[in-house]
Amino acid sequence: MMPGFSLQAEAPGRTVCTLRVGGMDCSSCAESVERALRQLDGVQDVRVDVVGERVTVGYVEGKLTRGDLVSAITRVGYRVEDETPAGDDIAPFGTRARRVAEERRSAAWSGRRAQVALVVLAGLLWALSLVAEYALGIEALAAAAAVGAVVAGGRYVFPRGIRAAMQRALDMNFLMSIAAVGALLIGEYEEAGSVMFLYAVAQLLEGLSMDRARNAIRALMGLSPTEATVLRDGREVRVPVERVAIGETIVVRPGEKIPVDGVVLAGTSSVNQAPITGESMPVEKAPGSEVFAGTLNGEGALEVRSTRAASDTTLARIIHSVEEAQASRAPSQTFVDRFARRYTPAVVATAAALGVLPPLLGFGGWGDWFYRALVMLVVACPCALVISTPVTIVSALAGAAREGILIKGGLHLEDAGRARVVAIDKTGTLTEGRPEVVDVLALDGATPGDVLALAAAAEARSGHPLARAILRRAEEEGLAIQPVAETSAIPGRGLRARVGEEEVFVGSERLFEALAVPLDEVKHVLARYEAEGRTAVLVATRPTDDQGRTGHEDHPLRLHGVIAIADRVRPGAAEALHDLRAAGIEKIVMLTGDNSGTARTVAASLGGPGVGVDEVRAALLPEDKVAAVRDLRARYERVLMVGDGVNDAPALAAADVGVAMGTVGTDVALETADIALMADDLSKLPVAIGLARKAERIIRVNIGFSLAVKAAFVLLAVTGVATLWMAVLADMGASLLVIMNGLRALQPSRPRPVAAGATALAGSGSSA
Repeated sequence: MMPGFSLQAEAPGRTVCTLRVGGMDCSSCAESVERALRQLDGVQDVRVDVVGERVTVGYVEGKLTRGDLVSAITRVGYRVEDETPAGDDIAPFGTRARRVAEERRSAAWSGRRAQVALVVLAGLLWALSLVAEYALGIEALAAAAAVGAVVAGGRYVFPRGIRAAMQRALDMNFLMSIAAVGALLIGEYEEAGSVMFLYAVAQLLEGLSMDRARNAIRALMGLSPTEATVLRDGREVRVPVERVAIGETIVVRPGEKIPVDGVVLAGTSSVNQAPITGESMPVEKAPGSEVFAGTLNGEGALEVRSTRAASDTTLARIIHSVEEAQASRAPSQTFVDRFARRYTPAVVATAAALGVLPPLLGFGGWGDWFYRALVMLVVACPCALVISTPVTIVSALAGAAREGILIKGGLHLEDAGRARVVAIDKTGTLTEGRPEVVDVLALDGATPGDVLALAAAAEARSGHPLARAILRRAEEEGLAIQPVAETSAIPGRGLRARVGEEEVFVGSERLFEALAVPLDEVKHVLARYEAEGRTAVLVATRPTDDQGRTGHEDHPLRLHGVIAIADRVRPGAAEALHDLRAAGIEKIVMLTGDNSGTARTVAASLGGPGVGVDEVRAALLPEDKVAAVRDLRARYERVLMVGDGVNDAPALAAADVGVAMGTVGTDVALETADIALMADDLSKLPVAIGLARKAERIIRVNIGFSLAVKAAFVLLAVTGVATLWMAVLADMGASLLVIMNGLRALQPSRPRPVAAGATALAGSGSSA
């Protein structure tokens, strides 16, 4: 296997190759590599990810080999580094991968040290040239020192500039090379030295800043241990994490990180899942609980059965998704790239005209206008403009991942930031998605415990969600449940069971009306439950006959009570909707398949129009939800849809941005959602939107600032005010400033409180 690539077969005759490329620190680096590859016959498409240091090439098998791709990249001055080969069963954080990553970091730092040494040398020589010229008056020494500064500072610039010229490209390295050499030719030795020294400093700082953005991604690899303790033949054995087989038992001691995804077999403990889900509080784990690689075990020892290979854990898939996401281009980035391709040649042509036309027309000497043209060439490079967007997007994606928010690319990040309306599912999203007993009304001398115990006994063999809610409540209260002798369902209404010496009926109001049970004393209660969106379950008994048989019609039914069951509103849901308002969302619409009464009750509990839910659309089939999303898109342009994963998939796909809730360990949601909230935590949604809007603001500021600097220095260059060193300092200073500004997106912004009296969009309201 050749170093530095992974291969993936696509269509017949087409192969996609991904290579790790070192030495890329800016947009011109990416353009140089892309041009070199596109010139090869057989290359179909190229995608260069500067931050991820990866190049993905689609090419025709037979016309090219992997070696051809590697050679093309090395010819333009970049190195293809070793990486874990595709198909090797190695986790992205496994032993070999860690070793390779460490070697890569070591090589990169070694290169940085050499770069630092050359920058220091160039600075000393430039300083010497200034001292020799202005303090000592030794012009020959000043010239020699300046030439030395140009050579030292241009160690990496001149070779790349020459290769760019051979590619007929006007990148920054070429422009700086021309500027420095031109300054030497017209005798501006100190200017030449300053150009190359300042550019070398800027390159170094830009590389270090880019390393920080890369480290935000690489830090994910350090979340999981490289080794695991496995039980084999009754003995505990330490093995590399990538050698843990599915189904093996892993021992996780207190304070250790969990090495792979699995299910707890024995032991209880609390586990800090923040690295995966962003949850602030540890989660209690017991036999049967899922655990995830990279999470931190608390005070108890656990035995865990591995359910995924190390290369396929939730953490591994998050790493892969983040890498893929940050390689995708956002619309703003695409626009900037197109603009830069037209802008640079236009400015270079202007610089050429500036150097030739004025002296030809008699408006000054050739040397003066040639110098101004050199300044214009330096100004021409759109480095700050081009780098402003990808650094911000990568930082935002990495910052979101640390919060347990997986955003699948710059496109979805920008769309989320521009969304005005949030359409949100009710069941499982705004509510817990699990019916719970919320009230028990006892009648005829019975106690609430008696009513629950009777209902639980009758429902013991039922798998209905309402039955499970009753059984959970009875278990929580520690009630003694009698064994059920026989059970028969009454379709659509309830059931009948024999419990001890009684026949127990549990069901809806319709069941008891059919049985002619007087309900006058509970009618008002049933009406109130219905208005509140609660499901009423009635409980009644009658004795069996002398032989213990049910169906003895001579005995009237005795109503013991009513159990109210509802799907509880998710804790923190109201606060999450409030934070959505603070994040800039104008309208929140509930979409649910539930009845309108229940939906309105839930909406009212969340604050109502202008505070919580503005509009309710109930009794919707899946296709109705899709139609609702399309209607909202037509009215409000960008719509963000939130659901609990697979069930809401059509509506999620119809929205501009689909957000899936609680997707830890859920393959389908991780693959299909535009944004995945890894924990079952609605409060992460306003954080995601706030981060997206913060990134959008940063991008706009960066683009505006970059264009303003360019415009100012074009004017200064034409008027002869700007010098070469000023142009270099301004251009590269702008690049560094936009990079540092972009790195602010690593830190998500928390929504600010909505001002009292804030109102929603005019005309918003609630509808059934």
